Amino acid sequence: MPDDGAVKQVSVTLSTASVYPRKVPYAFELAAELGYDGVEVMVWGDKMSQDDLALSRLSQEYGVPIRSVHAPTLIVSQQVWGARPSSKLAKTVDMALTLGASTVVVHPPFAWHRKYSRQFADQVHELTEDMGITIAVENMYPWRGRKREITGYLPGWDPTEHDYDKVTLDVSHAATSRQSCLTLAEQFGSRLAHVHLTDGTSSGFDEHLVPGRGTQPVRELLERLARSDFAGDVVVEIGTRKARSAQERRDDVEQSLLFARTYLQRGPHPDFTPHETPGAPHHLPDDAWT
Repeated sequence: MPDDGAVKQVSVTLSTASVYPRKVPYAFELAAELGYDGVEVMVWGDKMSQDDLALSRLSQEYGVPIRSVHAPTLIVSQQVWGARPSSKLAKTVDMALTLGASTVVVHPPFAWHRKYSRQFADQVHELTEDMGITIAVENMYPWRGRKREITGYLPGWDPTEHDYDKVTLDVSHAATSRQSCLTLAEQFGSRLAHVHLTDGTSSGFDEHLVPGRGTQPVRELLERLARSDFAGDVVVEIGTRKARSAQERRDDVEQSLLFARTYLQRGPHPDFTPHETPGAPHHLPDDAWT
């Protein structure tokens, strides 16, 4: 635990996925305008998200560093950079090093990547050792049918059951799996290297709500990080696909930053609840996240 008199500021960055369906340049523009500490690039179908030279130019143009890169390991990005998950992870690490990012986020393999799943932990460890970069495996959730749960990930969706060197805690995924993000942070301990700040409910859908609009103990999680020796980034990764206007999308991204900065402060702070446009519903679940 850090000394009580120490001044520690956790970096709050913006995932480019938070502005979808807007493109990558808008994420950099918004991050610069609102005062985010950097950007996490989600590599997926947006061609610019796959282009390290274009990303480097954006970073320089807006004065916003790229602090982390998310590998193309979502359902919607299965064909990005080919179909071999081991090659995709290695290429993501190369991109991160080129861009000066210190962290790569990766999901565990899908269940149909059975052979690769047996090598996954070894590849993560070897790339970490050889390349000197943090590869943080993200917590996922079970896939639920009407009558049973389906194995969607191998060797499993819950990093507490595996010995990955470093992990990413996604709050929406914790909600989807009906776990507590605070409990997971405590269980991960020193392995917790990265946080995807969002929110969710017990609906069973991966909602990626603005933090404070769901039922997860997000305030307590951030307060715990502020008191601990956590040295990673807190990355705002919300879903704004259902935003009814450009202003609503901007407001959600701004409210998420204010929430993070409020509860990452050491010591007493005012209570903060993200406002919503009058009459606006919470954003609907977005299946693209699964």
